[in-house]
Amino acid sequence: MTTNSLHAVPLLVVGAGVMGVGIAQIAAQAGHAVMLYDAREGAAAEAKARLAKSLEALVTKGKFTVQDMAQTLSRIETITSLEAAATARLVVEAIVEKLDVKHGLFKQLESIVAVDCVLASNTSSISVTAIANGLRHPGRLVGMHFFNPVPLMKLVEVVSGLQTDPAVAAAIFELSRAWGKVPVHARSTPGFIVNRIARPYYAETLALLQEQAATPEVLDACLRGAGFRMGACELMDLIGHDTNFSVTSAVYEANFYDKRFTPSLVQRELVDGGFLGRKSGRGFYDYAEGSLKTVSTAGATFVPGPLPAAQVVCVHGVGLVAERLGRTLAQAGRAFARDERSDWIGLEVDGAQLRLTDGRCASQIGFDVAVFDWPLSDSVGSALAWAASSRASEDWHAAAASWLQALGFSPQRVLDAPGLVVARTLAMLINEAADAVLQGVCTTEGADAAMKLGVNYPAGPFEWLAQCKSSTVVGWLDALDVHYRGERYRVSPWLRQRDWQEAA
Repeated sequence: MTTNSLHAVPLLVVGAGVMGVGIAQIAAQAGHAVMLYDAREGAAAEAKARLAKSLEALVTKGKFTVQDMAQTLSRIETITSLEAAATARLVVEAIVEKLDVKHGLFKQLESIVAVDCVLASNTSSISVTAIANGLRHPGRLVGMHFFNPVPLMKLVEVVSGLQTDPAVAAAIFELSRAWGKVPVHARSTPGFIVNRIARPYYAETLALLQEQAATPEVLDACLRGAGFRMGACELMDLIGHDTNFSVTSAVYEANFYDKRFTPSLVQRELVDGGFLGRKSGRGFYDYAEGSLKTVSTAGATFVPGPLPAAQVVCVHGVGLVAERLGRTLAQAGRAFARDERSDWIGLEVDGAQLRLTDGRCASQIGFDVAVFDWPLSDSVGSALAWAASSRASEDWHAAAASWLQALGFSPQRVLDAPGLVVARTLAMLINEAADAVLQGVCTTEGADAAMKLGVNYPAGPFEWLAQCKSSTVVGWLDALDVHYRGERYRVSPWLRQRDWQEAA
């Protein structure tokens, strides 16, 4: 099979739900004759009618022409039996996420379509290897995982199982490009790329909630302040806690109960209580009209405070954060010293320390010490977590927050938890991505593209790693590992090796 052999071939889409109709739409827009089938009688015709209304709305908004709408709809034929799709050269299924149902469908299709017809599954989590097991021609089955909504989301995970023919994966990769998507190759392992690497984004917030380190409002504000479109609590409410908990549980089980993927008691309680998020009216937040409250982080309404009084101010360390601190002080006309040989980054104010987190708790470091989170965003007024040592004076508690605000941050105080909010979340996202690369699931470039396009992260994990440096991330993880004494924060061998190489 050549890599161009699937362009404009007759296509069968099985499943007329939201995903199936979206796949049918983009294929038809790309020039394919599409056959749309659903096992429920009348479902395919109903789906096409809904699509017509959606396209009409786009025409009204000027995002679609009448001619484009007519051509797209004319290329989609609804069929009432799989046997009517014997001419298909490509099948994409988007049916229920159950292995036995998917496997049974492809077994049935093998007796209908030609031997050179490619079979693709839109599964988001089921092993492609398992789906292909027992087929007469397992090499032609491949994962083609789209993201919702299909017409808008650019990412496609092209997932190869143990028996997937590399030429088939290459053909689907090129076809995805022809459809205007950005494909990434993935090996069939639990969660593939996105659903695997994304687990820590939810897990670290849930762990902080379980420790009562901060409220959902504060945690979400800090993550938004780092550039994420939504905080983890907001996002879980949007996804649905039943769905998110189910995916986490499935990844945990599929990885032989690896502690890194352990589901959260906090989320299980929400599910048990029916607090599923937006769809039930309540999750971490109450969605009744007028009830939703979040921490404002809008830079336009933020007013930095004046620099507090101090006799001696010194900027310690080197790097982007130290440069930012020095630049802000200079712009404010404050005289300060520099100590670039220091092994920590931050400000020393009359002997008290305001330090960029190295993963340790402030209380572990010393007396008049406060730690602040990794400031990913340069925006003035971005929410930033900070914590003070339990041994710090009350005066320093107040002064530390005042200094952060004067330096252009919206300080959000949290309990003295290791790694605070953003640093520990980034560390775990990077660590999981490193393990995925180590195990051949994807490349570093594939991981970055997948996380930016699949879940709208402000950067990819390896782009963050380039900003933070391996030694910093390893330090965060080692500090978390020492504090919690478990397997969850173990450093990926890939990341440890990179740290050694950079230090050489």
